[in-house]
This record gives sequence, structure tokens and C-alpha cells, in this order.
Amino acid sequence: MYVSHLECSKCSAAYESEQVTQLCSCGGPLLVRYDLKRVKDAFRREALSSRPPTLWRYRELLPVREQEHVVSLGEGMTPLLPLERVGARVGIPRLLMKDEGLIPTGTFKARGAALAASRAKELGVTMSAMPTNGNAGGAWAAYCARAGIKAVIVMPKGAPAINRKEVAVAGAALYLVDGLISDAGKIIARAVAEYGWFDASTLKEPYRIEGKKTMGLELAEQLGWQVPDVILYPTGGGVGIIGIYKALRELQEIGWIGDKLPRLVAVQATGCAPIVRAWSERKGESEFWEGAHTVAFGITVPKALGDFLVLEAVYATNGCGVAVTDDEILRAQQMLAGAEGVFVCPEGAATLAAAVHLAREGWITAKEQVVLLNTGTGLKYPETVSVDAPVLQPGDSLPRV
Repeated sequence: MYVSHLECSKCSAAYESEQVTQLCSCGGPLLVRYDLKRVKDAFRREALSSRPPTLWRYRELLPVREQEHVVSLGEGMTPLLPLERVGARVGIPRLLMKDEGLIPTGTFKARGAALAASRAKELGVTMSAMPTNGNAGGAWAAYCARAGIKAVIVMPKGAPAINRKEVAVAGAALYLVDGLISDAGKIIARAVAEYGWFDASTLKEPYRIEGKKTMGLELAEQLGWQVPDVILYPTGGGVGIIGIYKALRELQEIGWIGDKLPRLVAVQATGCAPIVRAWSERKGESEFWEGAHTVAFGITVPKALGDFLVLEAVYATNGCGVAVTDDEILRAQQMLAGAEGVFVCPEGAATLAAAVHLAREGWITAKEQVVLLNTGTGLKYPETVSVDAPVLQPGDSLPRV
């Protein structure tokens, strides 16, 4: 393992990596830092050709020390799909989508859960707790079950039913709150303080981001160690976009990609867009979004702990923030399914809706390569699709279509 230390993302204080540490004493999230000079000397791109197609192929840039502690369900190396029909329709011919709907548990949350559960197991954690909008809880429950770690999950009672069932079937203790993820987070914080449980909340431990960053590592490898011009990411807690930015910076440090970085776009819904509002006002942090509500439940995060890191990634890459309506999200979801055969989650569909906005404004041009991040399968959101199909009687003939 090439981890050198943990570093506070706010005050840069350094922490020992071989003990359980949640946040910096200043309250800032901790980031895993590596001895990238040693990584550069020891890790060659050619080595990847003989490794299994999972995220663990990048083990030199991951924080788990011993192979015996790896908790895996085969996560990683999701497809990068060309969207030729949709791209032609919206004026972005070089449109691609990285489809995280095919990963274990059906969403990109499996990446973070795999790394966080593995490292928690390695550090001797036996009891954990997490607030969630749904998918993270389902993934965390599954990976904790595999790791032998007990899990307590609190989610809003409005979360998709499938997420509640995922948590329950994996044996985690599930509680529902009559409120938002911010309310669930307060309940978890009180329990962690009282019982001393490991807090697996977004960015309150340093390892979930290391799993999410593998999306950036995979993208670079799938594109022949080049980077696209634009990446659009559905942003709630923001760990994915933070992780992708971290991955690309580390790849630059070890010389695997050049100086160019993609413009990162934080996509939110108009019903909950604190980061987009902060970006439009050129602020370094967001403010709590009152009355948050959107069909894209996974990005209903009124105030993200790592909002300043999301904004840093957007500013540093000359990116932007875009908010789209629920109607636009549902139309984009139908367009992707009807034209390309991919049933994406509403959060992923939001990235297409945002790309349409940016193409119309000229911010994205027809010459640019653009990647949409679909963070999960649409099968987890059956309520987003209505079906009105005629009923036939035995012996009826089908009408001409």
C-alpha cells in the first residue's frame, strides 16, 4: 500500500492512516494521500492488461493494505457507451455515457461501499451507522453483510421502497425518518456520539471517496489515457465529482495523463440546487436549501458536507453548475430508453437534460467529447415510468404499428 497519510481538506493537518479517524479536529473531511513518487516508480499502465476487470485493478492507488481485507462483489469497469442517436438529436455527436447501473447493488454507491467497508474491516470496525437517501444505504448494508460488520441505516420515509428492502434483506437495522437526509444525519450523529459507532456518513470517513474516484480512473483507461472535454455528474453529496477530480489529479502526478482536465459540471434539480446556486454566485460554500424536493431523490441533499470540494473541482476545471426541472429529467430518461435502450435512474437522466441546456447555450460545442455519468439503474425507480397498454383478449389480432 502506498498511502502516506490522511490530510484535512480544510486546514491541511496530517493524520496517521492506520487508525480509525473520522474528521479533522477542525471539522473538515479527511482525504487519503499517497506517496505518488513511489506509485509512479512501481506502477506501469501495462500491468493492467493482466488484472481482473474490477476497480481493484488500481490497487496501487487504493488504501487497503492487505488483500485478505478486500470486500468485493465484483464492482467496477462499467461500460462507456456511445450515444449516437441521442447525441445527433441534441447536437452533441461525440456523446458518451458511463453506465453505473450495471454495478453490484445497481448504483455507483457500490464503489464507495466496497472501499469503505474494506478499510473499516481492516481497521477493526465492527459496528457502523449511516444516513442515506436510499442507494448508499442499500450498498452499505450489502457490503457490511459481506464484511461481517453490523450496520444501522436511517433514511427518509419517502425513499424508494426498493432501497428499504435492500437494507432489510441484507440484515442491517433500518429506521425511517419523517424528513430529509439532513434529518437522518442528525439522528446518526447523536447515535455515533452516544454509542461510539463508526460513522459512515458522506465524507465523515475518508475512504468512500477512494471508491468513487475509480470512476475517473476507469474513464481515463477506457479512453486510452486521454480525457474527455466535459463530464456531467449528478450532484447530491458530491463525493463522485470530488473523487473523479482527485483521480485525474493523481493520474497527472504519476504521468499517465497530460495537463488537460475535463470541465466538470455539477448537475442538480431546480427543486434542490444549493451547489448550483453557490456556483452562480461564485461562492466557496453552499447554503442550506429549504423545502428540497425532486423526482431525482438521490440528489435531494439540501447541504453537502463536501460542497466546498465540489465547488473547488468545478472552479479548477473551468466547469459549471446546471439545475434542471423534474419534467426535463423525466423526458431525458424516456429519450435515453427509447433511442438507446438504456433505462437510467432520474439522477443520471438529469445529466442529459443539463447537456441539452449547455449545448443550446454554446457552452458545449459539436466538436467536443462529452461524458454523462449515469449513477444507477432505472429499475430502482419504477414510479418514474407510467404504462398505458391496451389489453387484448385471446384470439385478438395485433393492430398495425
